[in-house]
Amino acid sequence: VLPEWVGKSRIERGAQEAIVTISGYVGVIIAAIVGLSLAGFSFTNLAIIAGALSVGIGFGLQNIVNNFISGIILLFERPIRTGDWIVVGNTEGYVRKISIRSTQIETFDRADVIVPNSELISNQVTNWMLRDPWGRVIVPVGVAYGSDVEKVREVLLQAARSHPLVITEDIRVGPPRVLFRGFGDSSLNFEIRFFIRNVDQRLSTQSDLNFAIEKGLREANIEIPFPQRDLHLRSVDSAIRFGPPPE
Repeated sequence: VLPEWVGKSRIERGAQEAIVTISGYVGVIIAAIVGLSLAGFSFTNLAIIAGALSVGIGFGLQNIVNNFISGIILLFERPIRTGDWIVVGNTEGYVRKISIRSTQIETFDRADVIVPNSELISNQVTNWMLRDPWGRVIVPVGVAYGSDVEKVREVLLQAARSHPLVITEDIRVGPPRVLFRGFGDSSLNFEIRFFIRNVDQRLSTQSDLNFAIEKGLREANIEIPFPQRDLHLRSVDSAIRFGPPPE
């Protein structure tokens, strides 16, 4: 929970969380130093001890320091922010919390995955919502040979344009497009490509389009084929009999 004065500011949500997190760590360090000073602790002795143990601590805490520095970079640079949909390695989900050492990611199965910050800095990360929540959806469709391809195009475009989340007119992205991808073994392969306003709804939008496309193709008497295989026999053993068995 953010303090009231931070929540009312005009600073972005990610920057607010960075300020709160870093302020907390700075406050703890200052409080520890003041407490030791009031207790009469000699910082000269502390410097000698720290110098003697610096090498061993450096090797032992190398990963922790690496994650700590990576966490500071994430909080200041903000390549990912709380609420972003990211993909890192085999993990995909929403960023729920960015701390100094690690980042908490909630997958679509509502499982929490703790990812060290160093992995987010050194590895490739896909952020679906870095600039804006828009995203592209691709829906593949196959129709039977002999179908009216122009009619297929009309059905696919109509299904996309009728969905409320599909962006049909905007200078920043193109309108829905139908691509004739090729000739398959049993079907003519098409794709309908379009952008939606909220990439969070990508799967549900794709499902809605599948329902609408199936209905549109059925009403237009356009068949959606299934794989078919032809069996050719070069020779047949004379002992094999075809037809119903003898009584």
